[in-house]
Amino acid sequence: MDNVKVIDYETSGTCCGLMRVAIDINNTIQDVEFLGGCNGNLKGIKALVKGMNINDVIDKLKGIQCGNKTTSCPDQLAQCLLNYKEKMQKTTV
Repeated sequence: MDNVKVIDYETSGTCCGLMRVAIDINNTIQDVEFLGGCNGNLKGIKALVKGMNINDVIDKLKGIQCGNKTTSCPDQLAQCLLNYKEKMQKTTV
């Protein structure tokens, strides 16, 4: 996977404990893996976001809640991508 950055993100407040996201140089998601959580739902999220630009994923998923929790697996994916964007902006400045 040339020109693809793989990041690991430890989630907070969700059943999924770790997300591994592969992002290419165009900020397109190439793959997402989830450790823990609702298997079917996370497979659905993976299928939906694969091939999407990270900004579009952030816009769609940020702020989604799971039950009475203040976050969710989709929200944590958005937080992961926001964290990635912030780190990339710091390295290009």
